[in-house]
Amino acid sequence: MSSREGTPEPTSIKKDIKEDSKVTDKEVVNPEDLIDMNTFDQLLDMDDEDDHEFSYSIVLNYFEQAEQTFKDMDNALEKKDLPELSRLGHFLKGSSAAIGLKKVKATCENIQNIGNRHDETEGELDEEEAMKRITPLLPQVKTEYAEAEDYLKNFYEVQDAR
Repeated sequence: MSSREGTPEPTSIKKDIKEDSKVTDKEVVNPEDLIDMNTFDQLLDMDDEDDHEFSYSIVLNYFEQAEQTFKDMDNALEKKDLPELSRLGHFLKGSSAAIGLKKVKATCENIQNIGNRHDETEGELDEEEAMKRITPLLPQVKTEYAEAEDYLKNFYEVQDAR
């Protein structure tokens, strides 16, 4: 236990998420790849000592925000609106970082950069190349989000059962 009664140490959180996950064996994802436990633990530190109501409300708000952002990204992709995809990637990158979703944050950063027609290794991209590179990133980020969402929802279910 941490210095706050009722709040598990980050390693305990990792253990809870790993052991209590409902993901099947063929879908097992290392939670340490998904979640920055230091960031997530900081969020948990804002909770009252006897419950995780505050952090859970933040996480649920993030879920709603992400779902809407994905719809907006789909619309922007359909319209081939790279600046809007960049803006949305930037927005979701920040929200994801705030609760510690590492994979989602990293992919959103790629969406942001490619939407700005910039590649870390190749520099400036033309519109056609940017669209070609950004298109597969949307299903990828949605998958990463779904994995993190499953782990986080399960974490809070486990905490409520205690």
